[in-house]
Amino acid sequence: MLQIFSILIFIGFVTGAFAEPVKVASLSTVLTDIARNVGGDRVEVREIIKPGSDPHLYEPTPGDIKKISNVQIVLASGLGFEPYLDKLRSSVQKSGVTFVVAESAVKPLACAEEDHHDHSHSHGASDPHWWHSIANVESVTLQLRDAFIAVDPDGRAHFEANAKAFEAKLKVLAKWTRLQLAALPKSKRILVTSHDALGYFARDYGFQVLPVQGISTSDQPSSQKVRNLIQEIKAFGVKAIFAENIENPKVLQQITIETGANLGGTLYADGLGVGEAGTYIGMMKSNVTTIVGALQ
Repeated sequence: MLQIFSILIFIGFVTGAFAEPVKVASLSTVLTDIARNVGGDRVEVREIIKPGSDPHLYEPTPGDIKKISNVQIVLASGLGFEPYLDKLRSSVQKSGVTFVVAESAVKPLACAEEDHHDHSHSHGASDPHWWHSIANVESVTLQLRDAFIAVDPDGRAHFEANAKAFEAKLKVLAKWTRLQLAALPKSKRILVTSHDALGYFARDYGFQVLPVQGISTSDQPSSQKVRNLIQEIKAFGVKAIFAENIENPKVLQQITIETGANLGGTLYADGLGVGEAGTYIGMMKSNVTTIVGALQ
């Protein structure tokens, strides 16, 4: 009897150890990284949006829709970041996929008035670049933990432990970020960027953002806006302006000629990069280090 009981325990252990992972498709490189931290080996994440690509220009392909139809969870940002999201839901609704949208877990930031009214992009009234607030990423970490537990309740302890560990790393990152930025006085906390993606960062750390483009990389600045921006850069005595890893810096280079400001380096605005910037923590550290180094 004891031998049979031992065999049953062993079978249960083996079955649990080799359980199929939760299949997830991610429409955000940041969400991909959070999901892998929280999910560990109990989650299989399929990247739909790749690091270093421009998510503003992405449209789902038939191949992508097929991949998404075969997962249990789809991760999206919401807040208008994926203008195709409703259509995508309709395309895969019969497959029983659950959409987990970060929008419902974060504290949204209203777009600047000119971003909301002067451009024809399809974003809503809120800034969709929620991940530039570490507090928002902490909230989304808990959202993904709960979503994974709902699909895989046997993995509760695993997901809870991983989420707690990642939260601890985010708290260390938040402390490090404030210490690094303490070197910049208020008068130097002005970010001139390719497009208006760092609003949450600016809110959390007391910066003013002067973007060339609006909320989306597809928003083209008028010549009048560029002229006004050049005047502001001169008036504020801005020392450096920043390119982005997915943007052509041609307009910024012209602005540096007109203003005498330097190109301060490359920021990751719309998602993760590669190498050291290939994780959320690495991306944030890269941005902070670049900003402090250029504006000090």
